[in-house]
Amino acid sequence: MSEPLSPSLLLKAYATGVFPMADARDAPSVYWVEPRLRGVMPLDRFRLSRSLAKTLRSERFSHSIDRCFGDVVTQCAAPSPGREGTWINDQIFDAVMQLHAAGHAHSVECWHEDVLVGGLYGIAIGRAFFGESMFSRQTDASKAALAHLVARMRAGGYSLLDCQFITPHLASLGAIEIARGTYKLLLSSALSPSAGGAADFFAFDRPRPSEASPPRTTMVFGPVSGNRIVQSLVQTS
Repeated sequence: MSEPLSPSLLLKAYATGVFPMADARDAPSVYWVEPRLRGVMPLDRFRLSRSLAKTLRSERFSHSIDRCFGDVVTQCAAPSPGREGTWINDQIFDAVMQLHAAGHAHSVECWHEDVLVGGLYGIAIGRAFFGESMFSRQTDASKAALAHLVARMRAGGYSLLDCQFITPHLASLGAIEIARGTYKLLLSSALSPSAGGAADFFAFDRPRPSEASPPRTTMVFGPVSGNRIVQSLVQTS
């Protein structure tokens, strides 16, 4: 793929199973990756440990989506202990910002006393969510963000959470590696219009039947409680 990186090119690439990376933040170009072994998070196997559930229930963190997408991508690209470099260059940053403006890219944020301490971002197509990167500035912040994402994906009818590569951190939460061919089958199913169409990233925020809003009420998506995230994960396990 020699075209300039653009939102439309990114969507086409993810739909075929490839994604861009750069050698460094100031790299002038990107290269395309299609791993032989792909990291995925089975949505029914997310490991909600007792300690993580306790952290979420304590409401030490507050949780949101799409509140500060650009800040999340910036934090994901920032150096951190054990990760001094980044694969997110200006081309990738600009393209995902445009995807976010078009409604195809989302962030999940984790806050402590109004300070952004963790989060992740990714791209949503059909019933697939392609997790791009995550960051953590406090213990369990990225785990809490991922738990929020999984709960949201389950509620919204998603079938595939692509993690790209496996890390010990992701494996501890239930992520696995699958062969490229198996991944392609899952991806095809998640993007097939005949399999149910697009998922709803915002379904988690809508009132449950017993909490339905009066007619003509405008929905405003506010902070998400940690206890709600735990309840959702436990009920759908």
